[in-house]
Amino acid sequence: MGLGELGGKLGEEGRFVGAELDKADTARRGGTPSQLGYHGFPAAVCTSRNEVVCHGIPSAAVRLRDGDIVNVDVTTKLGGFHGDCSATFTVGAVDPEARHLVETARACRDAGVAVIRDGARLGDIGAAVEEVARRAGCAVVREYGGHGIGRVMHAPPHVSHVGARGAGMRLRAGMALTVEPMINLGGCDVRLLPDGWTVVTADGRWSAQFEHTVLVTEQGHEVLTLLREGQPGGS
Repeated sequence: MGLGELGGKLGEEGRFVGAELDKADTARRGGTPSQLGYHGFPAAVCTSRNEVVCHGIPSAAVRLRDGDIVNVDVTTKLGGFHGDCSATFTVGAVDPEARHLVETARACRDAGVAVIRDGARLGDIGAAVEEVARRAGCAVVREYGGHGIGRVMHAPPHVSHVGARGAGMRLRAGMALTVEPMINLGGCDVRLLPDGWTVVTADGRWSAQFEHTVLVTEQGHEVLTLLREGQPGGS
């Protein structure tokens, strides 16, 4: 099941049912959900709705409403390696501001991915993301970012989504990392809820995110979490 198929289930009976579907489908394909049990995380995926920035915990009690947005973050271990991706889905008819946010978040991710190549700097990624967000009138979350990935889900380096071109670690062919900017309609500040996982915007305005796992190559980069041609859910 791809993210598009999972997204198609989000509104069924007005409840979020995708998390259990993802867990079962991951097992059917020979993988295991990397997030389940990670430092005690209680679910197989993260689901972050509206003002939730990241690490939202799926719940059958959460009823999606027409006009909501929800990010689904899926990480799978297969063949000894982890792959991490996410997308933000719109539920029914969303207002222009929410659609602008979702489109901006996707464009920010793509801008960050585009600058990855052998010899580039980590700061190039953050600078590219921040430039797109600023032009769109949105803010980039600073407290959370991307990371190295491979035989472990979270590894160095930390990939900030703000930065200066030409600054930071130099990227080398063979490195794998995630680009996953969290983009807010309001300010960049966030706060952690008492459950110890769920991160929300400090001002209550909405947030969106898209993510890819990317391999640095001698020729540039390879996106490892692209959907197959014809698979629903977008790139």
